[in-house]
Amino acid sequence: MKLIGGAILFVGIFLSFASQREHGEFTEHVDCNQDSCYGYYQGPEFIKGDDIAHQFSNTMSAKVGDQLKKLYKEKNYVKVDFNSLKMSTVGMGSGKVTYKLTIPFIKVSDSCAARTSFDHSGGWNHAPALSARKKQLQKALLPGENLDISPLTKTPEGLQEYWIQWRNKTTQAACAIQKK
Repeated sequence: MKLIGGAILFVGIFLSFASQREHGEFTEHVDCNQDSCYGYYQGPEFIKGDDIAHQFSNTMSAKVGDQLKKLYKEKNYVKVDFNSLKMSTVGMGSGKVTYKLTIPFIKVSDSCAARTSFDHSGGWNHAPALSARKKQLQKALLPGENLDISPLTKTPEGLQEYWIQWRNKTTQAACAIQKK
């Protein structure tokens, strides 16, 4: 019985290493505070044709949205400062990219000037499908609301992103009758 258990353990370890080699190893990390969210991804750009590095934009967008809601509930009214956003991708094409994002917040005057949802539209070496993303996000908006969309942010290595923020229709329901 011990031999069978050892063989199963060996096969499990071997399959784990094979899976890591097949899928590539990567690291990602995000930290948020009252002033910003900062994060990075290190690893392969693509795995089996999937744009793995760019998927970090999804991770970061979710964390930023969570932080905006948290700050709002603490009566710390902020929105993303598109003008100070920093994005870099070093090593594209090498098989190991380092993708860094700093998404800063700026204080706003009141609860309805705040933004509590955040997303993106982008990709490597192609124009982002912004029109499609805008259409997808329409159902998340307060009546009469518009999305706040950053200018196109590009890295020298070819990542292109539009960053998008808006008032969350649940969190900021009381703002439905107010305009920006």
